[in-house]
Amino acid sequence: MLRKAAAGALTLLCLATASASEATEGGSGDTPFKPKQPAGYFFVGGRFATAAGKTTASGQMFVEYRAPARVTQPYPIVLVHGTAQTGTNFLGTPDGRPGWADRFAAKGFTVYVVDQVGRGRSGGDPETYGPYARLPVEDLETVFTGQERVPLYPQAKLHSQWPGGPGVRGNAAFDQFYLSQVPYIASALKSEELVDPALIALLEKIGPAILLTHSQAGVFGWAVSDQRPDLVKAHVAVEPNGPTFFDIRFKGGADWYERVGEARARPYGITRVPLHFEPPVSSPADLTVVQDDRAAAPDKIRCWLQAEPARTLPNLARVLVTAEASFRATMDDCTAAFLAQAGAKPDRLALAEHGIHGNGHMMMLESNSDAVADAIVGWIEDRVHAPGRP
Repeated sequence: MLRKAAAGALTLLCLATASASEATEGGSGDTPFKPKQPAGYFFVGGRFATAAGKTTASGQMFVEYRAPARVTQPYPIVLVHGTAQTGTNFLGTPDGRPGWADRFAAKGFTVYVVDQVGRGRSGGDPETYGPYARLPVEDLETVFTGQERVPLYPQAKLHSQWPGGPGVRGNAAFDQFYLSQVPYIASALKSEELVDPALIALLEKIGPAILLTHSQAGVFGWAVSDQRPDLVKAHVAVEPNGPTFFDIRFKGGADWYERVGEARARPYGITRVPLHFEPPVSSPADLTVVQDDRAAAPDKIRCWLQAEPARTLPNLARVLVTAEASFRATMDDCTAAFLAQAGAKPDRLALAEHGIHGNGHMMMLESNSDAVADAIVGWIEDRVHAPGRP
């Protein structure tokens, strides 16, 4: 049973502003790609390599796009899925409603939806990428979609938005959702090493954009924002991978969680790949980790943070959004605290505080998915402006 958790918030990072180029079809040099049709696809990244007398491609990433008839937003948005998922998370809901790709396009965004390198339409290859893993049904039923039936963490009882009732086998929407699950690269570090450069290649093709990541993909968003703040206008981290430094396991009861192992799951706090700390670090050992004496509330975990004086992350900046009934709600304050300690000054956007209640981790598929998308759009429109506009 999957009871490991990751940081529980949707974090929007408003980053450094770069001037926008004239957008034209192409996507090379100083002319970012601009769709000339409502929908299409392309690949970014990848290279040919020969091994054992056989030449294959690796590192490529599939990108699907949607473009409204009239683009009204100053920057496109890139949607990146999490573990065992593909871009289908954003193309529609399992009960047949339009998905976030359509919703964002209706709000005037050009939308790009990816399949992670080594997964889905990007192509899986164990010979190249190493062993693959799969999520069993029980993991999703107990933590992601039907958590109200098995209260492993305090917020689970608040879940009410899965279409058709609890997301368990026999619920048609859950069955459709589980059928969409695919094998994924077992090494989380390998995934970061593959997806980070592919996302940068995409941003170099389309120009500055808003990066929306979900769950596992949060680690990619932090790294890409850190490496190319000129290309990431905002990082919308929907319930990003975490908590900081260590994994935890939910077990229910009075002592409802525990740390998994002694090794740091995310050696750089929020990623497995190095980040640009100030003062610089030569290895994860340069980051001294301490755990808070107490949690912020009974339904929160005790955070792991840097020991003071903390190193800063000058390329990261601000906002965190949390679903009310997600397992991530137990720990997103730790991600916020880590970012604040590193000088990133995150905003917080708790969905429940905006009248959006009952959501779990897969909020883009739930009954009120449009309301969640609209809350994100509202933040973007308030905080991310075209060049020259205050």
